[in-house]
Amino acid sequence: MKKSRLTRLALDNLGQMRGKLALAVLCMLGFIATQLLMRWPLKVIFDYILLGKRPPHALSALSGLQGREKTTALLVVCASIVVLAVLRGLFSYLQLTITSSAGQKIVYAIRRELFAHIQRLSLSFHSRTRSGELLSKMAGDTNALRDVFAESALNLGGDVITVAGMLGIMLWLDWRLGSIVLATFPVLLGMFFYRYRTVRGSVARQRRKEGKIASQLTEILGAVPLVQAFGREKYEAERFETQSAASLDEGIRTARLEAAATRGVEITRAVGLAAIVLFGSLEVLAGRMTLGTVFVFTSYLSHLYRPIRNLTKLSKNFAKASVSAERIAEILEAEPEIRDAPDAIDASGVAGSIVFDHVTFDYGDGRPVLNDVSFSAAPGEKLALVGASGAGKSTLVSLILRFYDPVAGAISIDGVDIRKYRCASLRREIGIVLQDSLLLGTTIRENIAYGKPGATSEEIVAAARAANAHDFISELPDGYETVLGERGASLSGGERRRLGIARALIRKAPILILDEPMSGLDVESEGKVRDALAHLMAEKTCILITHDLPSASDADAIVILENGRVVERGDHAELMARGRRYRQLYDMKVGRRELPRLSKA
Repeated sequence: MKKSRLTRLALDNLGQMRGKLALAVLCMLGFIATQLLMRWPLKVIFDYILLGKRPPHALSALSGLQGREKTTALLVVCASIVVLAVLRGLFSYLQLTITSSAGQKIVYAIRRELFAHIQRLSLSFHSRTRSGELLSKMAGDTNALRDVFAESALNLGGDVITVAGMLGIMLWLDWRLGSIVLATFPVLLGMFFYRYRTVRGSVARQRRKEGKIASQLTEILGAVPLVQAFGREKYEAERFETQSAASLDEGIRTARLEAAATRGVEITRAVGLAAIVLFGSLEVLAGRMTLGTVFVFTSYLSHLYRPIRNLTKLSKNFAKASVSAERIAEILEAEPEIRDAPDAIDASGVAGSIVFDHVTFDYGDGRPVLNDVSFSAAPGEKLALVGASGAGKSTLVSLILRFYDPVAGAISIDGVDIRKYRCASLRREIGIVLQDSLLLGTTIRENIAYGKPGATSEEIVAAARAANAHDFISELPDGYETVLGERGASLSGGERRRLGIARALIRKAPILILDEPMSGLDVESEGKVRDALAHLMAEKTCILITHDLPSASDADAIVILENGRVVERGDHAELMARGRRYRQLYDMKVGRRELPRLSKA
């Protein structure tokens, strides 16, 4: 049976720590041994020192104590209690230290691999998966696995060995009393497996509800201005309360199941203890059993149910970990839909020629977003894609960046089908300025250098100057070291756009994609952005996506898209002379007025 990626990852990390884990197992065995021996000094004191009985042949090593003064013998046995306690504490400390370290390292590796894998997955995966659900798996589910790897796994083995050891000793001391204890085990095992099965189902439901809560929180926290502007705070609070209440109910149900199982163990323990005390006392009165033996039995019995009670608690941890492992494995087993071909090549030093050859595309629902689209852009040429919202302009960009592959047809750069390029190298050759310039909550310097890791301070400042961003950056209290708010919320729209242009400039890519670069800007910001774009577009193959015809009119070529099809193409003068769709749109937009245009560098 093929192992899952999560299993392989965990086993690989465990294999790297097998030396430390072997030491942890030895410490666990030492802890168990000292725990089993802790009851015997009192039996020795009662039976072989105070009452003077002769030790059985198996305990003949204790005969030397009877030859000494009773006071000396008591001191020796009491000192052994202290020594056993010290050893027990030392073994426990070493075991917990080693297992906690190992568990933390394994979960660190899982979380690191999970994050890297999520970034590799195609956009189609992210479009159908809520970010809050991914956040829940990254944080909550990996923590559940950490608890198992760091503590529960070895504790489970230790508790099982402890129970087996105590039961073996009790059967050796007196098989009749041992049989009474053994008779309670079927009840305990039945409760254990029933609790595991019921808790696992409850935990799975609770995890799904917590994922929905995380998704809702992520969505609302990113839309606080919208919520406040429309006065929907109460409505969103009620939605959140509904989701939280459902998770609360499952949490209470899980706690109730745990409490019932724990009380069941306590009741079974009380019944077993009563039977042992009754039968043992009768045997002592009849002279067939020593008081020390009864004491050791009752002591073992009291401590025997402690690891059993721990096992019922561990069943909850394992149920949670099982559910969490399944949820994490769902992501790790998902494969990127866009992958490099085995013989893929690097796209380094491309000139920038782009050709769409009868490209058709849909998002998997059978409804074409693009239908038989063909056009080309020569190196250094500026091509404008014009059309109404939903015409397929942004989809063309996603195809060039190879976020998706066409259903039919091909896209080539410098005469090579982009599916033959390595994705990472292809994207390094493309600079992009988005309509909503996405900025990270870090310094301005790091945001600009995001386009070129390792960029020098001189390169960063030069890019900011070319993007007309240096002046407003210099006016900030910390300049280039200013930490931006989330998504650049502390800057204006024009300032964010210019930082996006600086980020594209520093990349120095031969292909440039501009997605509605003038959308939503005031007149002053628009002028500064136009100047910045003039620097950015120089000597690059540029694809301008816009529905603003005046911005497109200076392009070398214009492609008109409607309903996913190319309906017209040519330069501004040609399209105006034809008097067809482009002319109609242009006249509706600007009439006969001459508006400022993007100038060619």
